Amino acid sequence: MRFGMITLLFFLPLSAAAGTFLETFDNKELEDWQELVQLNKVPALWEIVNGELEVVNRNTHLHFFTTGDETWEDYTVEFDVKPTKKHGIGGIAIAARVNESWLVYCAVRDIVNAIGDKPPVHERQMDCLTGDLHDTVFVQIATAPHPLLKLDKWSHLKLDVSQNILTFWVNEERVMEPTEFQLVEAVREQLGFPEFLTGGAGFGLANYTARLDNITITGDSIPNRGRLSVTSKEKLAIIWGDLKRF
Repeated sequence: MRFGMITLLFFLPLSAAAGTFLETFDNKELEDWQELVQLNKVPALWEIVNGELEVVNRNTHLHFFTTGDETWEDYTVEFDVKPTKKHGIGGIAIAARVNESWLVYCAVRDIVNAIGDKPPVHERQMDCLTGDLHDTVFVQIATAPHPLLKLDKWSHLKLDVSQNILTFWVNEERVMEPTEFQLVEAVREQLGFPEFLTGGAGFGLANYTARLDNITITGDSIPNRGRLSVTSKEKLAIIWGDLKRF
């Protein structure tokens, strides 16, 4: 939570130059959000608890909560997340360019790799992929070893999309340098992949229970919506407490 709050305090004065979509879940409404479930599996449990969104997903399939439409172009999406339980192999993800079931997403997760006759290897990594969540064909954009997000600790994920360039941060550390993703035209047409230059944004998880807050999306094509809550003394105390550390 603290990372997103600090970002917002310095960010909001710049909102006149770019639109800002802000969701703090303080009004207990989710009308601007839609669930996107990998392979159309059973939906997860989404519930607002004390001004935060609690999500329970007990299987390996990704469940995303998304907002926005095909008019959204270049933007930055970020949010705070506190995983409270890990139910098995899975991860926590951030999504952009969501168009129907197509999307680009980056995740911090663990996987089990089994190659040939070798024993399975349990790996923890960050990776970014693009594809159709209602299919099984995805193109990997980047991957690297990365520790899982800590349980019962707030973390901050951020993803920037600018044309076909992606940049990914975890807890303010850039874990993927600006990276171009460009599908070979013949492959793109054969698989039916779109251009991935516009679409909504969101967040998701697999095999986790987690709390999420302070979803912020900024860019010239983003409509202004929401505001930073000033009614919660607890949140304000966290903001000023963190600022004093600088």
